[in-house]
Amino acid sequence: MSPTRRSFLGTIGGLAAGYALAPALRAAEASGKPLGLALCGLGGYSNGELAPALLETKNVKLVAAITGTHAKGVKLAKLHGFDEANIYAYDQWDKVAANPAIDIVYVVTPPGIHAQNVIAAFGAGKHVICEKPMATSVDDCDAMIAAGKKAGKRLAIGYRLHYDPYHQELVRLAKSQEFGPFMKMTSANGFTLGRKVWRIEKKLAGGGALMDMGIYSIHGCCMAADANPVAVTAKELPKTRPEFFTEVEESMEIKLEFANGAVADIWTGYNANRSEFYAEAAKGWYKGVSPVFSYRKLNISTSTKGRLDFGVFRQQQRHMDGVAAAFRDNQPLVVTGELGRRDMVIIGGIYESIKTGKKVELKYA
Repeated sequence: MSPTRRSFLGTIGGLAAGYALAPALRAAEASGKPLGLALCGLGGYSNGELAPALLETKNVKLVAAITGTHAKGVKLAKLHGFDEANIYAYDQWDKVAANPAIDIVYVVTPPGIHAQNVIAAFGAGKHVICEKPMATSVDDCDAMIAAGKKAGKRLAIGYRLHYDPYHQELVRLAKSQEFGPFMKMTSANGFTLGRKVWRIEKKLAGGGALMDMGIYSIHGCCMAADANPVAVTAKELPKTRPEFFTEVEESMEIKLEFANGAVADIWTGYNANRSEFYAEAAKGWYKGVSPVFSYRKLNISTSTKGRLDFGVFRQQQRHMDGVAAAFRDNQPLVVTGELGRRDMVIIGGIYESIKTGKKVELKYA
């Protein structure tokens, strides 16, 4: 059983003081060699996507695992060739801290416990990658960012699409305004959730489809607008399976408003398989039809280039290599903790709008 968040907050100061500036870790970061990474949480995403991608990365390698199921760690150790002594339980952060081979901890646990894991990893003197959504509240995001600054370590969020060339093209179009500013965006992202998993538990997930799938649409619309929304209006749609979704929303509709007048309309849900994105400007458009936000074989086109084709690659490999290089070489980072916090401000506004039935003005400070 992992320690409570309170216990992590109480111990971060001592751990950080002892390990954040460890000479061996500083030397590893300055060497230009691949950094060592520990996966924290060995669920489906870690085993199905991150671990295979780590067999292809050049700037980072898997050297440890933090898990509640030791047998899962053993499988990864055999596959990646690291010592089984580098398999730790969730309450063994002192041992993680004492292992100089670990430079980065990638937190892949449910969002409700991201904060405690991230704060503990910073307390152990490691850089951190945290899977999205960053947390389940803005307060937790603030605590995570503060912990990284106190430890003198960096925080990245698992926004793999920032390293995906299809979405990099969207960013390029938005920043260059080749088509003019994108003023109208629409997106839908969801799937039919048919079995009971942690995603329908409010304590672990923080919410329903919005936290899991809607965040992709929100992020895509912000990419297209090249700005943060200033206001949001949202409504929860009637549940088709109220006996199943007892703690979180099943589906919702969202409207984002931007300072320049641009508008984004979003649907997200756990009751239909949808993946759509469209951004329209005066002189062109960018469009995605299922799959749009998935791991591979994206179906993206633009009004000038038709369907885009960037070949075969793993988004996770590009993401982890890019983040590790930024950590190692002290370079600028795109997927910062502040970006993760931005999304939680928007998500918090969406839930507030649903609760009050009113438009919510978003404040990021």
